[in-house]
Formats: sequence, structure tokens, C-alpha cells
Amino acid sequence: MNAKGKVFKYGDNVDTDVIIPARYLNIADPKELSTHAMEDIDADFVKNMHPGDIVVATRNFGCGSSREHAPLVLRENGVSCVIASSFARIFYRNAINIGLPILECEAAANGIDAGDEVEVDFDTGVITDVTKGESWQAAAFPPFIQNIIKAGGLLKSLKEREA
Repeated sequence: MNAKGKVFKYGDNVDTDVIIPARYLNIADPKELSTHAMEDIDADFVKNMHPGDIVVATRNFGCGSSREHAPLVLRENGVSCVIASSFARIFYRNAINIGLPILECEAAANGIDAGDEVEVDFDTGVITDVTKGESWQAAAFPPFIQNIIKAGGLLKSLKEREA
């Protein structure tokens, strides 16, 4: 399983209220909700995002409230992966639960710039900045997490196991 896309880069402490502002949480339709992703930090995010693109940030990405809406709107916008120095634990769990791949790698998070083309191999954990010709090693997902992501989330993976 791989991802390849253009990078949208952010700094430290990007919280869930920045990823999806609370004023929109009354919107039930995930597609409509996703049109407001990142608008308070990057007004052009939704307009410039293409399916497969990658979000890179530094420390504590997804801090703040425990809402599952934050990783959901990223996935709905076509984000193929989020790479950060570190994640808030609740965001990390919510991302895996909905099938959004995330990788912790401080060297990659610091070395990758906005607009770079990046490729991620989830089986090996290798992150390659194609633009710069540099690679970094993140921890690969264990097989059970790879299965959750491939299925599109925890609930879908459990339903597949029952079938």
C-alpha cells in the first residue's frame, strides 16, 4: 500500500478546531462538512487539494477535542496520509479508526517542504521526498492496522472479518 502526492505543510499544534472549525459541526453530511477543512489556517486548502495529496506537520498534530470529524474531513478531501513529528493520541486513534493513514517521523516532518512531491510506502514505513531525493524511515504499520486502513476503517474491517 502506497501514497504519493503534493505536500500541504503546517507547523506545531494544529488542533482539531483548525482542522474543522466547531462552528460547522452541525453539518451532518461529511462531503459538505469537508468543504470547510483547514479554512482557518489555509483558506485555499480545499480548493488546492487533490486526491492523494499529503499533509505534513510538526509537533502535536490534531490536539484539542476528541472529535472524529477532524480526520474524517481530511480523508473526505482526498488526503492520502498525514505525516507529523507527533500526533495527539486521540487524533491518532480516530485517524486509524476511520482508515486515514498517519505516520510519525520527526526527520521527515522537518525535512519536507510545502509543495514537495512525497511518496510513502506503508508496508515498509519509508517516506521519500521525490522533489529533494531524500528518504526517511518511519515505523511501518503492523498488519492489523494495515488491514483496518485497507478496509476503510475499523468498523468496515470488522464487518469484513465477519463475512
